[in-house]
Amino acid sequence: MYNHRRERKPPVSATRKRKLLLSYAPDWIITILLGVLFFLLDRIHGFWRDFSVDDTSLRHPYAVHERVPTFALVLICFVAPLLIQPVINLLSIRSWWDFHNATLGLILSLAMAGVVTQFTKVTVGRPRPDVIDRCQPPSGTIDPTFGLSTAAICTQTDMSLLKDGFRSFPSGHSSLSFAGLGFLAFYVAGKLHLFDHKGHIGKVWLFLAPFSGAALVAISRTMDYRRKYHWQDVFIGSILGTVMAYFSYRQYYPSLSSELCHQPYSPRIAREPEVLPLHHRHQHSETSALPPRTSAQDGTVPRPDPGSLTELWGNNARVETSEYHSESQSD
Repeated sequence: MYNHRRERKPPVSATRKRKLLLSYAPDWIITILLGVLFFLLDRIHGFWRDFSVDDTSLRHPYAVHERVPTFALVLICFVAPLLIQPVINLLSIRSWWDFHNATLGLILSLAMAGVVTQFTKVTVGRPRPDVIDRCQPPSGTIDPTFGLSTAAICTQTDMSLLKDGFRSFPSGHSSLSFAGLGFLAFYVAGKLHLFDHKGHIGKVWLFLAPFSGAALVAISRTMDYRRKYHWQDVFIGSILGTVMAYFSYRQYYPSLSSELCHQPYSPRIAREPEVLPLHHRHQHSETSALPPRTSAQDGTVPRPDPGSLTELWGNNARVETSEYHSESQSD
């Protein structure tokens, strides 16, 4: 891991602290709102697909005890990365800004994966492999001629249990485990410079360890006779979680191929200007403020700054206007 000597830095002014807080407040607010939306979506009745009582893939028995219950999932996908990332930070660059970015990125990854998963579940309404056991249709029930059965045939009184039976796609355990442990894996890869073209196999195994844990959680959803999910649910959920993990990681960290991938992006606000003396021939000294640097914290990677959206849109409009006039003159 990359450990650097840290020089004593001047204290951060109160004005700068306030600007820093305000610049990342939208990120935290949106992330928290996504978390709230995740729980609200779970209350929606959602769409329930028709099914066939003769479909053997839907006749697996319902298992009361899960191999990875919800409490264990929270420990695996959230608590474990939340505790491991600060330890890695302490052993490597020892940066409070890295701790902030890693924590925010982890929560954002889980929040986005959870919302997308829940939204898909309630709109797709795919029956779970144990939906008939949950439904408890009357003995001798058959499908309508040239048709499928609906939830109207169910005698199950526990509506929460029945509602969950139509939320098979995609697997929430898979998406959340890969979102949390996947983010941890990318965080480890950045600190170890996994893609530095030196080919250390030990780095690869450290990178794959979190993914292996996520894969075990995902596989557990199809094990034994439980069959709570179809294999497609687990596969798509795993891909979804991995994509969200990488997307969240890249919001706050440079590419894993970067020479500075072990460092987080610098804050979005410019660094406070430093004042240094300028010497002239006829004057003893004169002070001048240096322009602010883009990297506001030591040990961070400057963010690419193409300008504000208004500036970008304005530049694009000017370019299109210039091209239009050039074409008109050529005609």
